[in-house]
Amino acid sequence: MCTSLPPAAYRDPATEDAPEPSSSRQKAFPPAPEPLPVPVMDNHTHLDFPDGKAPVGISAALDAAAAVGVQGAVQVGCDLESSRFTVQAVDLDRRLLGAVALHPNDAPRYAARGQLEEALAEIEQLAGHPRIRAIGETGLDFYRTEGDGLAHQRHSFRRHIDIAKRLDLTLQIHDRDAHDDVVQVLREEGAPERVVFHCFSGDEELARTCNQEGWWMSFAGTLTFRNAGNLRAALAVADPGLVLVETDAPFLTPHPHRGRPNASYMVPYTVRAMAELTGMDLAGLCAGIAANTVQAYGSWD
Repeated sequence: MCTSLPPAAYRDPATEDAPEPSSSRQKAFPPAPEPLPVPVMDNHTHLDFPDGKAPVGISAALDAAAAVGVQGAVQVGCDLESSRFTVQAVDLDRRLLGAVALHPNDAPRYAARGQLEEALAEIEQLAGHPRIRAIGETGLDFYRTEGDGLAHQRHSFRRHIDIAKRLDLTLQIHDRDAHDDVVQVLREEGAPERVVFHCFSGDEELARTCNQEGWWMSFAGTLTFRNAGNLRAALAVADPGLVLVETDAPFLTPHPHRGRPNASYMVPYTVRAMAELTGMDLAGLCAGIAANTVQAYGSWD
């Protein structure tokens, strides 16, 4: 998901007082879920977007995740600032891998300043770090961008595809209200060897397309929302070998804590919902997700 706002400055609760809540929204982090029987990875999170009543440091966030069976995460960049943060973060803790890109909604802003090509060149430079394993999140967003901005989105998406192919990196897709167009661009450009639909938002038809093309589908807390019948239908037909899990933290907190801050330690809520919906054994599902994630991004070691 990711907002188009610049990422908030990283703050460590050990050295800074917690800010007061800015609204009536409940800012306390939800309770930790029961640990998973087999560890998995959160393949999409934004550690540079602090949320909640008390900002949490990188190591503390990953410690909390590890305590419930989430042994690693992919930190994702959305613009130059957050992509630079991502490169720094993967050097701080080896439980992190990284992805760097310009978010689709940010591409028109860089273009308006005449800086899009320069920014794309820096993304490619940052992607050379050995623990940056993906170009993302990139794609198309017809919900927040319209008019002339869509041409810049499409150009940026195509350039990100090219970078991923030349550097042999996974492509992490942001697709909002743009399923057919995303698939069309991927087919026109020739998709990279590894493609992940982050925060999968399609239906059975898109899931069957992903099955056919060998593209991974990453399910987030949205799967647990009452109005997410399309996602549950998609999961029912998704090839288990192409299923991943994520938080998109601090966004999209799963039920029953929707509306509160999200973090990687919340992954078990979504995984248990996936097991219940598919009828799969929880341990077997976890093992499959973990293996799929390594196939998509490589080893965390």
